[in-house]
Amino acid sequence: MKSIGSHKPARQVGAVVFTALLAGSLSAAEECTPLAEDIPVPVAVTIGLAGDLDADIGRYLMVQSATGGKLSKDGLQLAYLSNISGSAQIWLTELANPWPVQVTFGEPITFFEWTPDNQLVYGVDRGGNEREGFYLLTSDGLLEREVLAPSEAFRIFGGFNPDMTLLAYASTQRDGLSFDLHLVDLPSGRDRMIFEGRMGLYVDSFSPDASRVVLTEAAGEDGNHLYLYDLASGAFVQISDPDDRSSYANINWQPDGSGFYLTSNLGREFAAVLYYDIANGSYQPVHAPDAEVDGLTYAPEAGMLAWTENHGGFSVLYRRNLVQGDTTVISDLPRGVYAIDIAADTGLLAVSVSGPAVPGDIWMVDAEGVSQRVTFSSSAGLDLAQMIEPRHVSFVARDGVTLYGLLYLPKKTSRQTPFLLEVHGGPTAQARPYFNADQQYLLARGIGILDFNYRGSSGYGKSFARLNDQRLRVNELGDIEDAVSWLRQQSGVGVGRVGIAGGSYGGYLTMAALARLPNLFDAGVAMVGVSDWVSALEEAAPTLKASDVIEYGDIHSDEDREFFAEISPLAYADQVRAPLMLQHGANDPRDPPEESDRFACAVRAIGGSVEYLRFPDEGHGLRQRVNRITFYTRMADFLERHLGLE
Repeated sequence: MKSIGSHKPARQVGAVVFTALLAGSLSAAEECTPLAEDIPVPVAVTIGLAGDLDADIGRYLMVQSATGGKLSKDGLQLAYLSNISGSAQIWLTELANPWPVQVTFGEPITFFEWTPDNQLVYGVDRGGNEREGFYLLTSDGLLEREVLAPSEAFRIFGGFNPDMTLLAYASTQRDGLSFDLHLVDLPSGRDRMIFEGRMGLYVDSFSPDASRVVLTEAAGEDGNHLYLYDLASGAFVQISDPDDRSSYANINWQPDGSGFYLTSNLGREFAAVLYYDIANGSYQPVHAPDAEVDGLTYAPEAGMLAWTENHGGFSVLYRRNLVQGDTTVISDLPRGVYAIDIAADTGLLAVSVSGPAVPGDIWMVDAEGVSQRVTFSSSAGLDLAQMIEPRHVSFVARDGVTLYGLLYLPKKTSRQTPFLLEVHGGPTAQARPYFNADQQYLLARGIGILDFNYRGSSGYGKSFARLNDQRLRVNELGDIEDAVSWLRQQSGVGVGRVGIAGGSYGGYLTMAALARLPNLFDAGVAMVGVSDWVSALEEAAPTLKASDVIEYGDIHSDEDREFFAEISPLAYADQVRAPLMLQHGANDPRDPPEESDRFACAVRAIGGSVEYLRFPDEGHGLRQRVNRITFYTRMADFLERHLGLE
């Protein structure tokens, strides 16, 4: 790796720290972090009285949710994830007699699906390390089978054939990097590799006759390629346009295997509903709005298609009767973000809603379009009608690019209202109006929030999502400056101290902003972020490496390595002036905890203020309630102190 010492003089001190840590070594980092105080001790939870106007953050963090609702094929049972027990577990309810029952009890659930024979398949890892095992569970919750135990391999679930004799998945078992196609013979338990794959190649689904599988291959953060793989002949045929890097998702097969519905932005800016015809290899438009279609589900027996559109982050739900040809908007749902699933036989639609006034619950929409709420998660004594709904905003950056965000204003503002600029991960994610406990607590305390969609975010078209690819990502810091400038120029909103916070890629942006724009922010909270792009890209999980090459560049190229070093926050750590809070999980496979370790060490080496919470039993995020309460309680206290609420 090339030395940073040859870079501009303004960065020489940071370069010394950076080079010392990376070149020989990490002994200094090992000595200064993690310190004993960096390993979090659970905090005492304070709740206060229900109805208090100034409720403790503990009450916000106790709010429960029901998410990811999925219906059995016959529409009689609903399965969903709930955090009632303290982590995400599967709950089941019979819709004719809706009394929910918890059916899993171990590690937090990473995914689940209904199987063709009305069982549930689910995945768990160990402590957030993202190396999943797969399990089958009968719908009464009384009989469970371990299909594949967790191992050191990364696995991506791919589905079952219709008669439940085969399970398809992709695995890095062979070389730790490439994803090969595996089939498990369920009667015998035999697991065999049938196709030697490559980075970023996963199984999407079986065709209805089980003769083929659809494979998807990562093509950057916001694109992928599709292939059909014939299980008998081994024929491997690309069915996506190789010259138009697009996204292909939400594949829903016709029962006769003649084709499938999907969402894709092939040949256009926004993802539309398309139909792929196997016989002639063509994609035909079904519904192509000037907005992102981000969810799609299909009930072939009922002739019903449903999808969601993304309008400024908020979901709008549509349903089309394919027999009659009419399309209707389901308008009587709470505002927020929707995830949808449909009962294949009946067309009954499950809508999982998360929004400022709905922390997470599920509605059913029947054949007549009538919706009915079927889960009632506890609000932990909070009046959800008092939660703040954001306003979708846009403004023009210094180079003419339009930027977007969700602006949350506290009910009481002043000439010196403190604000928090939130920067999402991905980077091709999007700030959307989910219920967010820590956001609503900070708003109640009088801190405004701009949840920011910088260039490269999804939801605003294919071109916008690629404005930060590779060398273009240097423009993100300008976006952050412009966002704070725009905030300060808003009439009627007096802005005082400003902090910045983000997780994953947002954690990188937080560290970068504090180091490169040292006078802009009064505090920063960086969660599971990247401080050194060279090490982060070298050590990234194999689930990320294929997309990283397109999104960021080639870590094996000398020129790209020099660029990654140039933009790494660690090279500028000596310039950090604002108080900093870091959070990381020791088992994080995406951004290893050393990314935060090194930054904490470098900032401490110059006498900077660092609070570090390094959780030994978490990965890329916080999944255990006790850890969420510990972190967000301390985060709220940190922001209140440094943004001027005390």
